[in-house]
Formats: sequence, C-alpha cells, structure tokens
Amino acid sequence: MNIRADAFEALMAFQRRTEALGQISGRLEWDQETTMPRGAAVQRAEERAALEGVLHARRTDPRIEAWLDEAEAKDDVAKAQLRHIRRSFTRASRIPADLAEAVARATSTAQGVWADARASNDVAAFLPNLKEVIDLRRQEGQCLAQGNDAYDALVDDYEPGATAASLGAMFDRMRPRLVELRGAVLEAPHQPEPLEGRFSTEGQMRIARSLATAFGYDWDKGRLDLSVHPFSAGSGADVRITTRVEESDPFNCFYSTIHEVGHACYEQGIDPDYGLTPLGQGVSMGVHESQSRIYENQLGRSRAFTGWLLGQMRRQFPDFTQRDAEAFYGTVNKVRAGYIRTEADEVQYNLHVMLRFDLERALISGDLAVADLEAAWNDRFRADFGFPVDKPSNGVLQDVHWSIGLFGYFPTYSLGNLYAGCLHEALRKAVPDLDAQLAEGDTAAATGWLRNNVQRHGGLYTPQEVISRACGFEPHEGPLLDYLETKFRAIYRL
Repeated sequence: MNIRADAFEALMAFQRRTEALGQISGRLEWDQETTMPRGAAVQRAEERAALEGVLHARRTDPRIEAWLDEAEAKDDVAKAQLRHIRRSFTRASRIPADLAEAVARATSTAQGVWADARASNDVAAFLPNLKEVIDLRRQEGQCLAQGNDAYDALVDDYEPGATAASLGAMFDRMRPRLVELRGAVLEAPHQPEPLEGRFSTEGQMRIARSLATAFGYDWDKGRLDLSVHPFSAGSGADVRITTRVEESDPFNCFYSTIHEVGHACYEQGIDPDYGLTPLGQGVSMGVHESQSRIYENQLGRSRAFTGWLLGQMRRQFPDFTQRDAEAFYGTVNKVRAGYIRTEADEVQYNLHVMLRFDLERALISGDLAVADLEAAWNDRFRADFGFPVDKPSNGVLQDVHWSIGLFGYFPTYSLGNLYAGCLHEALRKAVPDLDAQLAEGDTAAATGWLRNNVQRHGGLYTPQEVISRACGFEPHEGPLLDYLETKFRAIYRL
C-alpha cells in the first residue's frame, strides 16, 4: 500500500465534493441576481448561510491537514493542487465558523437592500447593512492577517501576493500619464461624434448574443440573462453571464456582454481535467480581469472589430445612420464625462478604480466611517473628475461589490488592465494579421492564443507566472499606457 498516494487520492476526492458544493453556492448567487422572487430574500440569506456553514466545515476539516502531511505530489499538477488546498485550509482555519456564516447571511441580505436602495437613490436605507458587512469583513481580515494589515489579507483573497503597498505604487506610476492623456483628449479640437438614437431591447440582445458567439462563448455550457450589474458565474461545464440594457446606450449592453464573455471563456477554456479541483478556475481576479478587458477593449473596441460591429448595427437597426466606420470607431471610444465605472472609456476607467481603492482601504482600517462614505465619495469624485455626482445611483450606490463584501476586489480591475496591456503586446507579435481577422468578426486566432497561453492553465501557475510565461516578460504598466496613448492620440488627432 502506498500511503502517500492513497492520502493524495483521498484528499482530492474530498476536495472535489467541496468544489461541487461551492459551485452550488455560486448558482444560488446567480439565481438571486437574475430570477429569484423578490420575496425570497430573507429565506435565501438563511439558505446561503447554511450552505456556507457546510462549506466552512469541509474547508477546515482536520483530515485535510493530515492528508496534506502524508500526500505525495508526483508531478507539477499535483504540486499545484496541494499548494492551493494548503493555502485554502490555512486561510479557512483562521476564520471561525459562526463568522463565515454571518458574512454569508449579511451579504445575501445586503445585496437585495442595495438593489432597492440603488433603484430609489436612498443611501440611508443601505448604510446599516453596509456597516454590518464592513464590520464582519474587517473581522475576517483581522483573523486572516494574524496581526498584519487586514486590508492586505482581504486583497490576497482575490490576487495572491498583492498588497495595498504594491497596488498603491502601481496606481502612483499610472496616474500621471492617465491624467495627462485625459486632459489632452477632453480639450482636443477634434471630438468624435456622440451616439444618438433609441435602440430596442430586443435588437440589443440579438447583437449581444451574436457578440458572445463571435468571441467563442460556448452556449451549450452557458446562458445570457439580464441583471442590475453584469457578471459572470460558474466554471467548467456551467458558466453563465448577464448583461444590462439601456435603450439610449447600446454600447453598455454590447461591451458589458463582451467583458463577461471574457470572464466566461477563461472558465470554459480551462483544461477539463482540472474540473472540480482547485486548478479548475481562474488563478486570480487580476488574471481573470485581463481576459475580460482584452476581449472588451483591445479586441472589441479596436478599429478593425468596430467596423464589423457597425455592420451588425446597421442590419439590426435600419434607422441607424452613423456615417462611416472611422467615425463609428471614434464614437465607440469617445472619452466623455461620466459617472459609471463599467461604462467608462479606457482612459478614465482606472481613475474610477483608484477612487474605490482608496475609499475601501479607509473603510476597512476604520479611518472612514460608513456614515461619511457618501460625502467622501462625492468629494473625491469632484476632485478627480471635475464635476459633481448628480445622484447616488451614479455615485456610491452604483457598484454591487461592497454589498456582497468584495473588499479588496476593486484594485484587481486595474491589475487586469495592466496584464491585458502586456498580453496584447505579445498577441500582436504572435498574430501579425490580427486586424484583418477582426475586421471580419473573426476572433478565433486571438481567443485561441489566449486560451492556449493563459486560460487552459487555470490555477496551475501563480498569477505573475501565468502572465510572464504568456508574454515572455514580467508584467508592468508600460505596455498598457503606451497602447492607450497611441490609440487615443490617433483618435483625437493629437
């Protein structure tokens, strides 16, 4: 009998069951955002808390520690499996079971309260729930940090190895060039045309489905629905996406869909042998975001692909009269004053993330009281963007993240942009005729390169290793900033 081999197999069998239960938990979250009856919110909070209790018990089962001590890894895949399981066990063991259940219950409840508060622009209605979520997540962070920085511990949930200091340094390097570029394009004599007209929900959704198909989304293993805040959920054989529709702004729907397809294709592209194991999902939210952002921006907002999209819009909306492909490309990429992060152009997007990063750090540390959050948001927004917030749904209530406890998640959006810039540079070298293919609506070469070099690995490598192996160099912000300056100086004729 090989005790070490038996221990590894026993551990993996146990882990697969835990991963399956985690997928069920994720499905409950998807249902809550899409089809759950409004009156079910209180019951759903109890359901999710109960399931989290089961999951926490499994993640902290003392047999895991014994199996880890005995298990032998015969190859790099097995070593990576053990690395992830050990990390998960260590982190879960530091969090009391009652705290894990309380977080699940509070975030499930807060999510529904946030949606109602956002719809009615009633910040006060949401603040008590937000305070509860922050208090609980701060406790979690303190348990995980073991005397170190609680916010760093929360960030590590989404981007292993990242810290507030490293992320803050990244933002400090990015901000000057982004602010300078934004000022130049907003003051440029040439300004692209704004989009005008009304575009039916049905027409937008037909194009959204075509876009998902064009980017390789596997409909046999997914579905597209509507939600207040677009998201992707699931992994392996069940990866679902949502979008939203505003009839005066079809780009919101189209690019939210492409963005979520990027997330979904990452999950669908992982080696199926890793299914229901720690390697069977994206390795970090930064790497995840690199896929959604390169799909959405470097590919989906490129001159070549927007030319193809223009043809789709003309066929779907006969009254649409954008004069030519070059003008349409400018319209798609127009830099304009706006409130909403998910609708922000590439130049300003990271500035929206920086605002949230600084505020949530202050919330977790206790330097910013929840009661003062709206005023702090509004003051910071006016200072950063030059105009006031007009209503809470365009300000502090616009994102779902804090209601569901995702503190430490926001900076991974910018890290994903940085990774996407590096991947795009490498992709262009690998596929020199990329634009000719994108002009035909054909993304297969680009998405295939990403699948082979990033997606299929799942959690096999660390986040930094995944990107550096794909690109041939260590990730840094230079390629992203160079891409933005080249693109937008051309559009604005600077």
